[in-house]
Amino acid sequence: MAANALTRAGSRAGVASRGLMEQGGDMLVLTAKTIDSAIRPPYIYGVQFLRQCVFLLQHCWLPLMVTATVFGLGAPGLQGGNFLQLFGVLDRLGGLFVIASIREFGPFVTAVVMAGIGGASIVADLGARKIREELDALEVMGVDPIKNLVVPRFLALVVMTAVFDVFAVIFGIVGGAIATVILHGSMSSYVSTLLQNATVIDLWGSLLKTACFGGIIAIVACYKGMTASGGAAGVGRAVNQAVVIMLLVVFAFNVVFTQMLLATHPELTALK
Repeated sequence: MAANALTRAGSRAGVASRGLMEQGGDMLVLTAKTIDSAIRPPYIYGVQFLRQCVFLLQHCWLPLMVTATVFGLGAPGLQGGNFLQLFGVLDRLGGLFVIASIREFGPFVTAVVMAGIGGASIVADLGARKIREELDALEVMGVDPIKNLVVPRFLALVVMTAVFDVFAVIFGIVGGAIATVILHGSMSSYVSTLLQNATVIDLWGSLLKTACFGGIIAIVACYKGMTASGGAAGVGRAVNQAVVIMLLVVFAFNVVFTQMLLATHPELTALK
């Protein structure tokens, strides 16, 4: 009995693993097709690209502002400040925010907000089109759904995620400044150590990483939306699955990117 149960569990795990690997391969193929379609003329997706950018701006700026400020105030700000205060080095809080806000929390907050709002909306939109057979109708009419639907969403998420990262970093630093005031620290020391430790590599690394996050979110969202099935319930399942996959892949990519950045720029490991 126990052996049969283990066999069935192993079989289900094997099927699930194969399914995940197949989906991963399909997403890589979609990525290659999207990049190829984006750089190959004709460039007919300009209007749709702007519409997607405006949509993301309208729906993501407020959650991003609130989340980045509160996150910067709570985790690295008050908790990190209290820890530094135990050793009498609260003036080093600005240096901590180079790691906390610029390198990690800013990109993470941006990715979570964009996945939860922008990515989910893309899955729902494309999933609804899929179950209404609109995607099949486009192919019958000779319209390329990748160039007309995937490319503008992909480019919009890449661009807007990088733009939002700048604001997330700014709001996070503001959260650190508020924490400095609450802990009765020196604002001049906070700003001084922040500027002393922040480098161009930190800023460009943060922007590049967040742009890659946007590309990952777009590919996963478009793939899950264009492969949705099972009616409205199937679209809902696709949205839930897509958000989970987006965050898992983003976190995994962040580990690889951070290791590569620190390996190629070892000076970033030391705070001044």
